[in-house]
Amino acid sequence: MKFERKLKELNKEEVWSDYCGFLDLSVEDFMLIQNRLMAEQIDLWSHSRLGQSLLDGRDCSSVESFRRTFPLTTYEDYADVLLMKRGDMLPDQPIVWIQTTWEGGRHPVKLAPYSRSMLETYKDNVISCLILSTSTGKGEFDVNTGDTMLYGLAPLPYATGLLPLLLDDEIHLEFLPPVKEAEKMSFSERNKKGFKLGMKKGIDLFFAVGSVTYYISKSFGAMAGKSGSKLKAMTKFSPLILMRYLQARSLCRREKRELIPKDLFRLKGFMCAGTDNRCYKDDLEKLWGIRPVEVFAGTEPGCMGCETWARNGLYFYPDSNFFEFIPFREMEKNEEDPTYQPRTLLMDEVKEGEMYELVISVLKGGAFMRYRVGDVYRCLGFGSREEGTVLPRFEYLDRVPSIIDIAGFTRITENSINTVIDLAGIPVEDWFACKEFSDDNRPYMHLYIELKAESIKHSAMTCELLREHFSVYFKYLDNDYQDLKKILGIDPLKITILMTGSFKKYYETGAGRMRKINPSSHDKRIFLKFCELPYRGGVY
Repeated sequence: MKFERKLKELNKEEVWSDYCGFLDLSVEDFMLIQNRLMAEQIDLWSHSRLGQSLLDGRDCSSVESFRRTFPLTTYEDYADVLLMKRGDMLPDQPIVWIQTTWEGGRHPVKLAPYSRSMLETYKDNVISCLILSTSTGKGEFDVNTGDTMLYGLAPLPYATGLLPLLLDDEIHLEFLPPVKEAEKMSFSERNKKGFKLGMKKGIDLFFAVGSVTYYISKSFGAMAGKSGSKLKAMTKFSPLILMRYLQARSLCRREKRELIPKDLFRLKGFMCAGTDNRCYKDDLEKLWGIRPVEVFAGTEPGCMGCETWARNGLYFYPDSNFFEFIPFREMEKNEEDPTYQPRTLLMDEVKEGEMYELVISVLKGGAFMRYRVGDVYRCLGFGSREEGTVLPRFEYLDRVPSIIDIAGFTRITENSINTVIDLAGIPVEDWFACKEFSDDNRPYMHLYIELKAESIKHSAMTCELLREHFSVYFKYLDNDYQDLKKILGIDPLKITILMTGSFKKYYETGAGRMRKINPSSHDKRIFLKFCELPYRGGVY
C-alpha cells in the first residue's frame, strides 16, 4: 500500500508504526535486525565477483568471522569496478548510479550503485524523515497529499535527486519549482522560481543542505521585495500570503529590517542535510520560525538516519546499513601507523560522550562492505525520556581529520593543497591547514604557510595576495570549491604567513610529527607557541 493511501485509510498510529516504529526498538532488537540483514548481505555479496575478488578466500561464514577477517575498505578498493559501472560484478543489479565528489584535483568523482531493494529502503526512510520533520510528539505528524515543498536539492546524478523521484511513487507533493523544470535551471533560477511559486501557493515543506538553506533564506528579503514592488506582481500572491506580506512590510519598516521567510510562511516540516549544519541551525530557526530536523544521508550509505521532534540527536535506521564504529583513539593509532587495522564497535557497544568514525556495510545488495565513510560522530547517550527511546543518539561532528569539508562542498586533502602550491609556482618551505570557524560560527580553511627565505627577499607577497592567488588554483582544481563562491557567495580561504624558520624551530624542540591537515589543537598550540606569533602583517 502506497504512503498516500495509508494516510487516507489508516490511523496516524498505524502509519507512524510503519515508518517510525524503529524508534521503539530495544538495543537488542536493533542488533537482531542488523545481524540478520548483514548475514543476508554477506551471503549475497560473497557470491558476487566483486565480493570474491575482495574476500580473497577469507572466512565469511558468519558476521563475526567476516568482521574478524575482512579488513576495512575505502573507495580505492572498489574504484576499478564502480567507475567502469561493472554491474555484472555486483551483488545485485544496479538500477541507478549516484555520483559525488571523491577528491578534488586527483579523483574527480565517485560512483555508487543502488539496487532496487536499496531504493525501496531509501524511499521508506525518506518518508520516515518527512514524517519526523513535521512531528510534534510520538505518533503526531502533519503530512498531506498536495503539500508544497521548496526544491533546494541537487538533481540527479547526486543522491538528493532521488528524493523527489522516490516520493512521487508514494505521494503527490508539489515541488516548487516542479522537478522537471528545476533540473534544467541554475541554482539561482531555482531559488527565484521556487519563492515566486511559494508566494502563490505557500510553502509547507523545505529540504536542502544546511549551508544552501541559509544562503537561500538570507537572500529571501531581496527576492520578496522585488516580487512585491509592483502592484501587478502582488495580485499573484495567494490571499493569505498577501495579507501576511502587507502586515510584514509594515512591521519590517518599523523594525528597520528586511523581510524574512517566517513573515510569510508557516513551515510544517523543515529538513536539512550535509555537513556544518550546527553552524546554521540557530540562524535558520530565527529566519523560518521552526528549527530544522537534521537528516543524515550520503552517496554510499543512502538515507541513514534522522532526528525526531526533540531535535536532540540522530537515530540510525536499522535496515539501511550495518553500522560499525571506530573509537577515536583507534583512528589516531591508524593515522600514526597506516598498516594498523583499527578495531570497531557495534551499536550496542558505543559509549556516551565518545567520538567514533563511522564504518558501514550497505545492506540489500550494496557494493560497499566495512567501508570507511569518512564521517565522525559523537554518541550523545542511550535513549531519551522525552522521546521514549532507548537506542543510542548521535550527533554529526565533521569529516575525518585528514579531510577539510567546508559547508558540504569540498573534500580538501593534503594532496589537494600540495597540488595547488605546485600549480601556483610559489616557493613554499612548509605548511599546515586547519578547518576553523569565524566569530559568527562560519567554517573556513586556514592555511598556515612558511615561504622560502629567498622568495621573501624580493617579494611583496602579502597574505591577501597569496589568498587570491591560491583561490584561483583551488577553483581550477576543484569544481565544488568553485561552487562555494558561485552558490554560497563565499571564499573560505584564510592565509597566515609564518615567520621564516618556524617549522625548523618547531621540529628542533622535539615535539614530533605534526599532521598537515587539521593537526590536533595541542600540536597547533605548541607550534604557535614555539614559533612565537605567526606573521600577520603586510609585506616582508
